[in-house]
Parts: sequence; structure tokens; C-alpha cells
Amino acid sequence: MTVLIIGASGFLGTELVRQARAAGRTTAATFNSRPGDAARASWHQLDLRDAGRLDAVLDAVAPSAVINASSGDADWAATADGPLRLAVSTASRGISLVHVSSDAVFSGTDVHYDETALPDPVTPYGAAKAASETAVRLLHPGAVVARTSLIIGDGGSAHERIIHELASGTRKGALFTDDIRCPVHVSDLAAALWELALTNATGVFHLAGPDAVSRFTLGVLVARRDGIDPALLPAGRRADSNLPGALDVRLNSHATRQHLSTRLRGVREFLAKG
Repeated sequence: MTVLIIGASGFLGTELVRQARAAGRTTAATFNSRPGDAARASWHQLDLRDAGRLDAVLDAVAPSAVINASSGDADWAATADGPLRLAVSTASRGISLVHVSSDAVFSGTDVHYDETALPDPVTPYGAAKAASETAVRLLHPGAVVARTSLIIGDGGSAHERIIHELASGTRKGALFTDDIRCPVHVSDLAAALWELALTNATGVFHLAGPDAVSRFTLGVLVARRDGIDPALLPAGRRADSNLPGALDVRLNSHATRQHLSTRLRGVREFLAKG
């Protein structure tokens, strides 16, 4: 069984490839600008905005399943239209699809969102992600849509880098005390995605940790783990800024946890000092 990982050179994609290699799985991977380690996967250049190239890669690899871990940010052509093309191409070939989405599809009005909640985005990125979810579910009824939250690692995530830069004074800004999410560790997330890809799962799943914390609290936890004085972290409120986005979005993963054997740890556990 060959699995194709799209967006494999990114933070989540790199972990998906690492776990595949460790498990001895046959894996192909795509990159946009720079390939990853050739010893871990066979690499193929792909821009999801290029329908012809997408079909060529799928025909060359002939995967049984695809995990789409790509992130096109607010680029509609990449983040919304790309997954639409992917859904059409994989469905027509009988290929299973796991599409990674985001809690950005929600406005925060209801705070708690379970797997049945309907998207109501308030940012361009959230709107693109919501559109991609709709396209995938409509055009590939057997696909998985896996929503996640802030992805944290052991120092390599964008969120952790921002915290370090704010503490060192090399970055301007603040960590918001009123911006609440449910962070997940990248290794837990990747393991859960592999579990979904290798089973007959279909539908919507929430892959987020059980702890709801503010971005400032997340910063404090990262700082303590990394030996940084939390007093160096600047605090603020998103409500007082001009930045768009939801305030309090908590993915309820209860139904997902009943389905998966992979345990998604809370941020207070995986960032605890050893």
C-alpha cells in the first residue's frame, strides 16, 4: 500500500514522512519548492493549483491513499481550489483521501465546536479552508476531513519560533490572553492522521488536544520548557487590536476520541518540563 503525502516538506508533512519511514511504510511525498530527505520517501514536485501536474503525480505514484497536509494560507487557488481538484482526481481513481483542515473555519461565536458543527469563518484563510471542506465532502463522499488546531512540536513549529522571537525582542507584537485554542503535538496529530488513512474512516474528525489555553498561556508553557523567563513575553488582547480572527475556538474531539486508538495529549502534558 502506497500513501502519497501532499505538502510533505512542511512541519506536519515532515513528521508524517518520519513516522512512515519508522514504520516501514511505502511513501511518496510532494513538495512545492524544495524536496525533503530522499532516503525517507520518493519526492515529486507539485503545486495544487496545477491540475495537469496533480493528475500526472497521481498516475505516476498510483497511491492507495492520499494525506493532504498542505497549507496555502489565504491563497484561494491553493487552499480552496487545490483541494477541490484533489477531491475530483482521487475520487475518480478510487483513492482514499484524508484532508487536513483547521479550526479557522469557525467564528468562535459558539466557543465549543464538535464534529457536526457547520463552518462559519471570519477570515480569508478560514473561508478558503471551509470551502475546501465543502468541496472534499461533496466530491469525495468517502474522504476524511480532519480539523486541527495550533500544531506544536519540540521547538520546530512556527508558534514556538514566534514565542522565542517575542521573548528575545527580535519580533514585535504580543501573545493574546483572550485568544483560546486547543493545541496538539505534531507527533500525536501525525499518528492520528496515519490511523485515519490506514483504516476505512470517513467523515469529519477533530484532532485537537483536550486543553484549551490562550496564546499567552501557551507562550508561558513553551518558555518554561525551554528555560526562558516567562516575564519576557509581551501580553495583549486580540479584542483590543485590529487583527481579524476568532477569539475562543475549542474543538470538541469527544466523538473522534471514541474512534481512534491514538491518544491526543493536552498541551500541559506535552509541554511539561521533564
